[in-house]
Amino acid sequence: MQIEKTALEGVLILTPARHGDHRGFFSESWNKKRLEEAGLDMPEFVQDNHSLSRDVGTVRGLHFQSPPHAQGKLVRCGRGRLFDVAVDIRKGSPSYGKWVGEELSFENGRQLWIPGGFLHGFMTLEPDTEIVYKCTDYYAPDCDGAVRWDSCGIDWPLEGISPILSGKDEKAPALADFDSPFSFEGEAA
Repeated sequence: MQIEKTALEGVLILTPARHGDHRGFFSESWNKKRLEEAGLDMPEFVQDNHSLSRDVGTVRGLHFQSPPHAQGKLVRCGRGRLFDVAVDIRKGSPSYGKWVGEELSFENGRQLWIPGGFLHGFMTLEPDTEIVYKCTDYYAPDCDGAVRWDSCGIDWPLEGISPILSGKDEKAPALADFDSPFSFEGEAA
């Protein structure tokens, strides 16, 4: 597995090897032992999520779960293509409010590891795009939160695309008005 660091400490790009022949390919998308052998201390995953977005330009996010149910996510694209984003929201972090974005697709097989303390969101770049991700904690509605998708200075690939948002995401507060429950030194602020 290829492991790449990003501009945000702790956010990683993982690209599993694909072994192919005339029938297609096989890929081991997650192997805790191999990552530990590579020096990464990865948490246990307790929940897998899978969503389909029918239209190009569907934006989901920017979402987080606050402590005590903060979630780390290992995100990949099962079908299609998307622009996946992580934003640091840990108070006191030297990279607070900074973001990284990566194109994830079925073709490139790349995955983005986003630890707790970061916003997560994505925009679809092809119709019928599927996102599949592992979570380090269970979904807890009382810890569910969001920040407005266009308030963090993210360079979304919007050329020729009209964003499609949920009502929840349209009403989310801007980053400038957001009081983060995360701190750089620990899990909760």
